Amino acid sequence: MNRALNEQLIAPCGMNCGICMAYLREKNKCPGCRTADTNKKVSVIGCKIKNCEVLKKKRARFCFQCENPPCDRLNHLDKRYRTKYSMSMIENLEFIKNNGVDAFIAQQEAKYKCPECGGIICVHRKKCSSCNYIES
Repeated sequence: MNRALNEQLIAPCGMNCGICMAYLREKNKCPGCRTADTNKKVSVIGCKIKNCEVLKKKRARFCFQCENPPCDRLNHLDKRYRTKYSMSMIENLEFIKNNGVDAFIAQQEAKYKCPECGGIICVHRKKCSSCNYIES
C-alpha cells in the first residue's frame, strides 16, 4: 500500500483512518484521529467517541475496553457505516479484541488494497486513491 497503515491510524471506535477519504485526499489532509488536531475538521476534533471521558479515565485505546460497550454513540456510528459503506466499527473492534491490532492491520491492508496498482481503496468512495480504480 502506498501509505503505511499503523496502529496510530486505528481510531478508538474501530475506524481505520488510513482508508478514510479525509486521510487519503491530498488537499487539507486529515492526519488521523489519534494525531494532533492540526488540519482536522471541527467534527473530527469534537468527536464524542474520540473525546470520551470513560475512555480517557480508563486510559483505554479502544471502545471495547469500556465498561459497557457499545455505547449509543458507537451504535449510531456503526449503523451509519454499515448502511452507507458496508463496514462495521463494532465488527472491527471485535476483530481487534480477539486477534490484536497487528492482525487487524493485515486484514485491512488485504481488504482495501487496489487490485490494479496496490494503492488504497477509499471506504467512502470505493475508489483507489492512487489510480482511480473503482471497486464494483
